[in-house]
Amino acid sequence: MSAYEITTQWVQLGEGAGDGPEGYIARPAGREPAGAVIVAGEMFGVPGHLRDVCGRFAAQGYAAIAPDFYWRHQRRSQFGYEEPEYGQAMTLMKGLRRDEALSDVAAARVTAQQHAGGGGTAILGFSVGGHIAMLAATEMPFDLVVNYYGGWLLDGGIPMAEPLPPVARSEAIAANSGFVLGFFGAHDFVMSLDEWHRIGSHLDAAGVAHEQITYPEAGHGFFNDERPDYYDEMAAKDAWQRTLDALAQHVRSD
Repeated sequence: MSAYEITTQWVQLGEGAGDGPEGYIARPAGREPAGAVIVAGEMFGVPGHLRDVCGRFAAQGYAAIAPDFYWRHQRRSQFGYEEPEYGQAMTLMKGLRRDEALSDVAAARVTAQQHAGGGGTAILGFSVGGHIAMLAATEMPFDLVVNYYGGWLLDGGIPMAEPLPPVARSEAIAANSGFVLGFFGAHDFVMSLDEWHRIGSHLDAAGVAHEQITYPEAGHGFFNDERPDYYDEMAAKDAWQRTLDALAQHVRSD
């Protein structure tokens, strides 16, 4: 499929007042989207890499929305990967509570459905965004949930994982989700390979329709090509194609 020209803008999410959450949206220009994807990023806010990912989805015909989860503290935030910005982003990530994240996803879902055309709605997340995607799947329905190396999913470790991490509520994920697709690098420093395998066992036991892909040579953050020490080109290209294939199967309307 040829790539579409795209349009981008910041929009108010949901149906709330102007002082509520915002999101960055990319859409194909001159045509109705074939579905919508909520894109929850790493802990760095809505930086250039995340906006680029939204643009890549829009070029494939989808509306892609990246919520600004830090809007209560700093609007349209984008942090760098080195100190002191790395530490600032970490502080905000660890301060994000589950009710806040779920409220923002719910607002983004309303907007996503408004822009989905005749297609379905997916949620995809990277790192802490993967955690948010799986957490959201315990509370609201999505046609597709895609988790790129989301951490704290079963053994916990951050406030959003309390009182129960998302995968500990796999029955709720099974009730809400059409399909769950997960990607993980075996050298991930946020989550162990053992926890990744146990996540699969929990999803299986709950009857979640899912697929887990493990890249033996990759580590955490392997999709982010702005971080050379983390990026793994082979894993990133494979995961991207698998993501597009899953969107075509579970979300796409044309």
